[in-house]
Amino acid sequence: MKLRELIEGLPYLLDTRGDLDTPVSAITANSRERTADALFFCIHGARFDAHDYAAQAVSNGCTALVVERWVDVPVPQILVSSGRGAMSRIAAAFYGHPADRMKLVGITGTKGKTTTSYMLKSIVEQAGIRCGLIGTTGNMIGDKRLEGNLTTPDPIELQSTLRLMADAGVKIVSMEVSAHAIDMLRLDGLTFEVGCYTNLSQDHLDYFHTMEHYFETKRRFFTSGMVRNGAFNADEETTERILDGLQIPHITYGICVNADLFARDIEISENGVSFTTRLQGMHDSRINLQMTGMFNVYNALAAASCAMILGIGVEDIRKGLERIASVPGRVEMLQTGTPYKVILDYSHSPDALQNILETVRVFTRGRVIALFGCGGDRDQGKRPMMGEIGGRLADLCVLTSDNPRSEDPMDILKAIEDGIRPTGKPYVVIENRREAIRYALGIAKDGDVIVLAGKGHETYQEIKGIKHPFDEKAVVAELLHEMEG
Repeated sequence: MKLRELIEGLPYLLDTRGDLDTPVSAITANSRERTADALFFCIHGARFDAHDYAAQAVSNGCTALVVERWVDVPVPQILVSSGRGAMSRIAAAFYGHPADRMKLVGITGTKGKTTTSYMLKSIVEQAGIRCGLIGTTGNMIGDKRLEGNLTTPDPIELQSTLRLMADAGVKIVSMEVSAHAIDMLRLDGLTFEVGCYTNLSQDHLDYFHTMEHYFETKRRFFTSGMVRNGAFNADEETTERILDGLQIPHITYGICVNADLFARDIEISENGVSFTTRLQGMHDSRINLQMTGMFNVYNALAAASCAMILGIGVEDIRKGLERIASVPGRVEMLQTGTPYKVILDYSHSPDALQNILETVRVFTRGRVIALFGCGGDRDQGKRPMMGEIGGRLADLCVLTSDNPRSEDPMDILKAIEDGIRPTGKPYVVIENRREAIRYALGIAKDGDVIVLAGKGHETYQEIKGIKHPFDEKAVVAELLHEMEG
């Protein structure tokens, strides 16, 4: 493509320098990547300013730049008011605007995004429609899994993935939408057929600093014009603030208050949860999920609401929800062959930890043993909160490392201890996560449930900037084999 074709109609465009007929055969935001005839985006980040690496990018094959200020490099330059916004728009143009060939469903909220997106994918496929999935656990086209690094990918990876999906005949994309992605304009220029709001609780305050900023970012997804129809959790207290003055058509779902789609007669067990759904003015539908927990009732209602907006029938919704057995790292019961149960869950925020521990308590005959930590270089305020929740809801807590990143792991654990100590519940601190899991497995008895919280689907631990292999499922299997020997 020619450079001028990529910037046609670009809303952020301020000025240009150089030959706009320069051919562009690749786009990149990585100055170290070796390319030919590539367009390089000079993004100003929190730690690095890519304008400083423009010369390196050119030496590696880039022949044009998108900049927020002119740089002293002899190649064509596109001056824009927002490098991030321009990258989203140009990436869409480079890949041929693939989203225009599909319907996008964006799911946002602190919790429930991943499970809801998987549930919706199952419903859509039950209805005979080819579905793509984009989110925390990676990206999928049908049953084919693609690797992904972020909940909502950066614009270049996102548009590349959407192009693969469109070319593969995908008609609906079930996609997690993170607050970071909204704030960083990764979705700029996209239109979502449906936007779903699950809930809001404390997380990511290392980035957003205040809950109000975090909330306003989520609300912007629905008020910016990029969402055509909305589905909202009526039991979430912040929903009313989003709905106030909202101009798009929408439906609500819930359990505790009057909602358009609601659940009643809920029965929870270790093997799943059953409930009856009713859409105002329509017949009841009994749903038997293979996944347990009250939060999965909400996730199912969210997915069902999105499906209804898409025009999918009630019977396909029921069958689609009932056929999904698990989501990677979400209340995942490991096959251990032991008299106690081991559950893997991604819960790494206060509300998420509370949800999983309350759910497990319902069916636990013995003790609830909670093993968890907190991530380094992230919201420090939630550490004592999670300690208090663990102490209040578990019989024993094993405090250990999550992803300490650049922080001293013991500093993180001391902050969690500040929250757990006043509860008076017993706890142990074992910084090495593998040894902490060994300890939990070693003390578990018949009827106990061990909850391994925080890692979920992740297959690594990030320590001092290095990602070390750490697949918790494999670690549990290895430790049980060692203990049997």
